[in-house]
Amino acid sequence: MTETVILPSPGALTEADIDPTLDMVEAINRLRREKNAVILAHYYQEGEIQDLADFVGDSLDLSRKAAATSADMIVFCGVRFMGEVAKILSPGKVVVIPDAEAGCSLEESCRADAFKAFRDKNPDHLAVTYINCSAEVKALSDVIVTSSNAELIVNSLPKDKPILFAPDRHLGAWVARRTGRDLTLWPGSCIIHEQFSEKELIKLKVRHPNAKVAAHPECPDAILTHADHVGSTRGILDYVLNHPGSEFIIATEPHIIHQMQKAAPDKTFIPAPGADGGCSCADCPFMAKNTLEKIYLAMMNAAPAITIPEELRVQALKPLERMLELSASVPMSSGAPNAA
Repeated sequence: MTETVILPSPGALTEADIDPTLDMVEAINRLRREKNAVILAHYYQEGEIQDLADFVGDSLDLSRKAAATSADMIVFCGVRFMGEVAKILSPGKVVVIPDAEAGCSLEESCRADAFKAFRDKNPDHLAVTYINCSAEVKALSDVIVTSSNAELIVNSLPKDKPILFAPDRHLGAWVARRTGRDLTLWPGSCIIHEQFSEKELIKLKVRHPNAKVAAHPECPDAILTHADHVGSTRGILDYVLNHPGSEFIIATEPHIIHQMQKAAPDKTFIPAPGADGGCSCADCPFMAKNTLEKIYLAMMNAAPAITIPEELRVQALKPLERMLELSASVPMSSGAPNAA
């Protein structure tokens, strides 16, 4: 496996070196100016990180937004594969992530060697791969998809070509139902979206009979069956903001509710429950690794930094470009500029 993260050097600053009286937000803003940096935050980040960012949004949209800036440094507050996508699209920019250990269960479930064997067993299949994967897996794919365009892209592929879909089996199953295509699914799943309980969701719906349920397609079918809307994180946000209803149950990582509450403070947003009916089990432990202190250190040290060998970067870029080509007829939503 190609290592794509350069760790801080032995003499780099650590959290122990940070002055406890330092105003962290002010310090990060100073570094943003000095280093000509753009800070990106995924919807699943803590609210204080979202409020600090230049752009908040979905992973691909954020990378495209950063690529269009004149920034010299991209600070991607998300998980490792998101930083890789930013580097693939912006090879001339320094791309840092706050924590090198911020991975993704979907990426971890689909290693490049195993994915290659999967492809080799099905040589006549097109490989449609969800963006939640490593640069190496992207390089082995025919086209990358996001949760917002997967249905569109699968529908656009030749009907006589069989399709492999990786790594999320729940998203793949949802796309198969929506398109009527027979997809061979990789057996991966998101540990967060797997946590929601159908039994507890039904109980919650009984207590809130007027609430609409908005769910991410990474959720199991048992959850999606009860959803009034299924869509990407950005799609869920747009749905709840534009719907005339006043109460919504949100079946995805709950930190997106921060953006909902900012944009629609008069509405009520309820996180979908886990098995015990009230746990915070849907909080992503990988996203939670990022903190203001780690953002500051990443900017000071210019590390952890994403580095991708040029040959691998070019190979991984091809299926991303193919995705953009196939989805060109449908506008791609951009990361919403932060109002803070």
